[in-house]
Amino acid sequence: MNRKLYYLCTLLAVSHLSDAQKISYELSFPNLVHHEASIAVTVTDAPQKELTFRMSRSSPGRYATHEFGKNIYQVSASDKSGAKLPIERVDGDVYKISGINGFAKVQYTLYANHPDGTYAGIDQNSIHLNSPATFLWVKELQKAPIEVKFNVPQDKKWTIATQLKITKDAQVFTAPDLQYLMDSPIKIGKLIVKEWTLDNPGQKKSQFRLAMEITANDSLATGFASKVKRITQEAQAVFSEFPAFDPGYYTFLASINPYVKGDGMEHRNSTMISIPTTFNASNNLLDVFAHEFFHTWNVERIRPKTLEPFNFEKSNMSFELWFAEGFTQYYGGLLVERSGFESPEEYCQTLTALVNSKENTVGAKRISPMEASNQAVFVDAGVAVDKTNYPNTYTSYYPYGGAIALALDLELRREGLTLDDFMKAVWQKHGKPEIAYNVPDLQAVLETYSKDKAFAADFFKKYVFGHESINYAPLLQMAGMRVKRRFEGQAWIGELRYKEGAELTIASNTIIGTPLYDAGLDIDDQILKIDGKTVGSEAAMLALLKSYKPGEKVSIDYTHRGEVKLGMLTLIENPRLWVELNETANLPVTEEMKKFRKDWLDGKSK
Repeated sequence: MNRKLYYLCTLLAVSHLSDAQKISYELSFPNLVHHEASIAVTVTDAPQKELTFRMSRSSPGRYATHEFGKNIYQVSASDKSGAKLPIERVDGDVYKISGINGFAKVQYTLYANHPDGTYAGIDQNSIHLNSPATFLWVKELQKAPIEVKFNVPQDKKWTIATQLKITKDAQVFTAPDLQYLMDSPIKIGKLIVKEWTLDNPGQKKSQFRLAMEITANDSLATGFASKVKRITQEAQAVFSEFPAFDPGYYTFLASINPYVKGDGMEHRNSTMISIPTTFNASNNLLDVFAHEFFHTWNVERIRPKTLEPFNFEKSNMSFELWFAEGFTQYYGGLLVERSGFESPEEYCQTLTALVNSKENTVGAKRISPMEASNQAVFVDAGVAVDKTNYPNTYTSYYPYGGAIALALDLELRREGLTLDDFMKAVWQKHGKPEIAYNVPDLQAVLETYSKDKAFAADFFKKYVFGHESINYAPLLQMAGMRVKRRFEGQAWIGELRYKEGAELTIASNTIIGTPLYDAGLDIDDQILKIDGKTVGSEAAMLALLKSYKPGEKVSIDYTHRGEVKLGMLTLIENPRLWVELNETANLPVTEEMKKFRKDWLDGKSK
């Protein structure tokens, strides 16, 4: 047979087989009061005699391992007639079903009582489902189409909100394959839903839904929705267009109430946001909405090769999270500012945090943002009981990457360019055509956009592949902002957490380069005296230090495992930086500075 014809016939046969196969889920909630769901997953027209059903160990938007399998039990399997099929538990979250003749039905109970962006929560007041924490899936049939039916208690009159595709039956939804299902969170309850439509140049209008589990009147909810709408407009202005949403709209799922856990998780066509507070439509809530929506471009479509496709069986290590998460972190705050929900004075606090993350954390002085990204497999909500030395070896790729984005934005603006246009160039090169990227690809886009090969190579060498210090002062001064030492002239021994009791106990790792570290003190040691004076509390210690100056040497008495020790502290100045407007510091603000600030921070949407 002609080779091309052979491949075509094979492809058609596989396609026909995939079309015949189907996976159906049915969820019922007979025990809501005790946080349980009864779930059945049915496989039809499967050619395999044995199938592997498993729970995920990772979740889209998360990079560490999570043990979702711990919360399912009473797992059983049956054939079409209802007769039991052999089931073997081969791992904590893996079940082998054998004796299959085209059909298998697996039933299990799910316990869910941690509603956030990663896990699930089932309660008599609402249902909050993240798919990896909810659904057993079939390893051999990851491309099979999926149907999900929710048997919602009729007396509840609840709304179902999700990016899953709705059918004629309001309780039945579909997904084209496993990747789409796992990327689709679900919210069910007494939801307040607000909608809006925005123009999308050269394309059909883009539709948005905000489904909120909140306690609020309609007027308050409408006002908050208008703020989120403004955020979406400013995000669009960065890239000049919205992506094409599937199934035709984008959904914000938001639980803002005291009964959820704090989290925000991006998905391709939706986001799951949970904020544990009483809803008051505050502008302080908007940063997480801005961050997660910016991910619609950056990470969901501008996608690192290391996360493509997402592996649900293990942690997903990436070199690019400083860009995927960090640049998104930068834009989250910037979009809130550009939308008019924060003043330039307030935005200086965001800038202060970014600058200190780069210049005053040990991790950013010792490892590159790429290396920090690698650590996500351990730190991204990963759970461990043993102590680590992260304060001396790691800085979060969120603010670290955000600090790199800030520096790049200001460097580009000095040359008449912008980070907005760089992000737009990355979108056109990698996001819109959905061509996954790696770090050298980003450098190549910067080189092309800036038309300066040396600049792009130098920036990536110093700040992406390396971890050199960044002098933010002259960069921010272009916008009429001053960088100064916040506690200039004040003696300092380190920024730590303490536990107060009979003694003042150090409750966190001492940090390389601080007087306490150099004197030999570490976590769990108890401070007794400084310069012979008793310090029974953190406040007493800080008050005492005010009487000394940087450079002075003082003794420190402390106990380590019950043994009294004596050390020497060489006091230093607190290195913490502070960003403020020139106006606040009574410094001149030129017209050039005002224009630079306006071009950077003012809204871009029409």
